[in-house]
Amino acid sequence: MSNSSSFTHFLLLPFPGTRQLQLLHFCLFLAIYLAALLGNGLIIATIAWDHHLHTPMYFFLLNLSFLDLGAISTTVPKSMTNSLWDTRDISCAGCAAQVFFILFLLGTEFFLLTTMSYDRYIAICRPLHYETLLGSRVCLHLAAAVWACGILYAVLHTANTFSLPLCQGNAVNQFFCEVPQILSLSCSTSYLRELWLLVVTFCLVFVCFVLIVVSYVQIFRAVLRIPSQQGRHKAFATCLPHLAVVSLFTSTGSIAYLKPSSLSSPSQNLVVSVLYSVVPPAVNPLIYSLRNQELKADQA
Repeated sequence: MSNSSSFTHFLLLPFPGTRQLQLLHFCLFLAIYLAALLGNGLIIATIAWDHHLHTPMYFFLLNLSFLDLGAISTTVPKSMTNSLWDTRDISCAGCAAQVFFILFLLGTEFFLLTTMSYDRYIAICRPLHYETLLGSRVCLHLAAAVWACGILYAVLHTANTFSLPLCQGNAVNQFFCEVPQILSLSCSTSYLRELWLLVVTFCLVFVCFVLIVVSYVQIFRAVLRIPSQQGRHKAFATCLPHLAVVSLFTSTGSIAYLKPSSLSSPSQNLVVSVLYSVVPPAVNPLIYSLRNQELKADQA
């Protein structure tokens, strides 16, 4: 039996093929990364400089853009470097850092999306109490709670994952250090130590998902009661971007972590991981910019 502390590095999944295909992967990831940097950077700069956008909805969107930038910066640059230099090594410290930041950023993003659904619920279902229920102090407290929960979850999950003894070598079948792939390297008996944390994770995700669903059921009921078509259109315009982001995030994440292991293959795992860790940070700014007239006007 070997422990993870006996390894000096892990081996990430190499992109197979010729040198030309590796360089193609580098260019593709570089284009996606630059698009994510540009899109999220524009949203951050626009919200920060325009005082008309200093509202709860845009405050939470600002946080979402920071999380997206962090998430894609955790995985993509290392993968591009490995493709460029034709290597697959990552240090144990680097692997642990990737696991921590992915869990922290994606976990915080899901908590934040739940908070954003509450913001839309208050704005549409209880508009007269919006300033009272979501004042600046309340928004800061909500954001602080979301980030704190993300940090706590990531610390517990990362510490528990890397305390497991590894019996299956150090080759991670993914282009970044992903928890399911590291757990597959652990001893069969030690894997049960992760069970309690997986149960807690499922409960948290389920509660957040139920809160989002309940919020949008109430929102759609309220929107359908709006007499004017213009009013309904405006209400939907502020909700649809968030709903699209939630759908993209939950669907890709569910496929990644709930698919049967018997149906998994390195190529399928690679595609799924790209869908939930790379695509959303690059697509989210486009979704919000296309559907939000105020943001489009300020960026123009």
